Amino acid sequence: MALRAACELESGQVVNLGFGIPTLVSNYLTDCMDITLHSENGLLGFGPESDDETFEPDLVNASGVPVTLFPGGVAISHIDAFGIVRSGKLDIAILGAMQVSEAGDFSNWLLPSKGIGSPGGAIDISHGTKRLIVLMEHTDKQGSPKILNSCSYPITACEKVSLIITDVAVIEVKDKKLILRETAPGWSPIDIQDITEPPLVIPKDVVEMDFRKKPVVSYGKVFRNVDYALADIFDGAVILMDGFGGLGGMSHFLMVSLRAQGARDLTLVSNTAGIARVSSFGQPPFSGLQAIDHSILIESGQVKKVIASFPVSPSPSRPSAFEKALADGKIDLELVPQGTLAERLRAGAFGVGAFFTPTGIGTIVEYGKESRIIEDKEFILEEALVGDFAFIRAYKSDTKGNLVYKGTSRNFNSIMAQAAKVTIAEVDQIVEAGELDPDEIVTPGVFVDRIVVRDADFSPFVPINELDDD
Repeated sequence: MALRAACELESGQVVNLGFGIPTLVSNYLTDCMDITLHSENGLLGFGPESDDETFEPDLVNASGVPVTLFPGGVAISHIDAFGIVRSGKLDIAILGAMQVSEAGDFSNWLLPSKGIGSPGGAIDISHGTKRLIVLMEHTDKQGSPKILNSCSYPITACEKVSLIITDVAVIEVKDKKLILRETAPGWSPIDIQDITEPPLVIPKDVVEMDFRKKPVVSYGKVFRNVDYALADIFDGAVILMDGFGGLGGMSHFLMVSLRAQGARDLTLVSNTAGIARVSSFGQPPFSGLQAIDHSILIESGQVKKVIASFPVSPSPSRPSAFEKALADGKIDLELVPQGTLAERLRAGAFGVGAFFTPTGIGTIVEYGKESRIIEDKEFILEEALVGDFAFIRAYKSDTKGNLVYKGTSRNFNSIMAQAAKVTIAEVDQIVEAGELDPDEIVTPGVFVDRIVVRDADFSPFVPINELDDD
């Protein structure tokens, strides 16, 4: 069953392996297949079970079995592991099941004691994955069917199963019907129907179980040309872009490249809206230089709205480009407290639609928002933020997209990388998968789609007033 399930996987996919038989799938995969295995206890990119030479007690799969890491593999926190599930990054989940219904409902737990349940992570995973495959014996120990008209055990998820792989058959679940696709050697469709409670749809082309794996296709993340990495940024896109105030963490090279690309009517989500140029944050003193920042996109007329926490210059005598555009009615502003901005991004990253916070009660931040009293304290509702694209600035990446940051440049970058549909990382250098210490990786490659190396001769500084003359 595990081998047959492995044959369903394709290069580039992120795949969760559940407890029990599903964990055996890792034994049939190789690194060159470019499949990222996900375990609910926080492993990403793990491989086959370990042996005496590779045994590491702190690297175990969902069944608690010691495993190996493929090059580029990393261990993440539990909240990040389930953030991947809820954010839509999980392509396939392979779970064990005790029962599956005709409609695609499944049960993978029962009540061992009255009133006590133990669903574990399966409910989260089955709802968050794009495709759910279940593995199980076709009958129980008494020979009774486990594929039923309806489940008698507590349901883990309704109408989520798309494929059932048993010891004797492969059955597709489609439109609340069970379609027999493959049989084990020596088994006929009639034999399978005899041990299946609901009726099976039996096509003429039912075949013997196919154990051929999908062809390996390389999905490289490294873009040698920045123009190609930004080519699909469209008018009206929402772009997440770090910038605490100074230079640390700002993707200057991508900003300049986006100005040249020309997409317009953009919504820019950032802590600031371009104040590095008019402040001394992180700039060499007395150098005659000024920083490249978000201002270049505002001055070019490409930004229609800013969602930010600190969009104004710290110097009243030196207003930022954003302040000038706002005063002229050329741009809109949504003001968000800094901590709330971070939490809205985290909610977007982890599939949480909205959350209640006490921050902003009695201020302009509260205006027009739903409020609720929780345990005698007033809270306001804040909605999640998700970007179409995120521009991330990191120090180093491997070819799988795992990122390492320098100092405070981590900032908003690490959460913005998770909160976008497409994440583009600007880095100083790229190394091969496996060359980064897994314990130093901050952003797992599953959140990074494209990697661009900043040109060696690129500088985040230009002479004072040069940008103003563009």
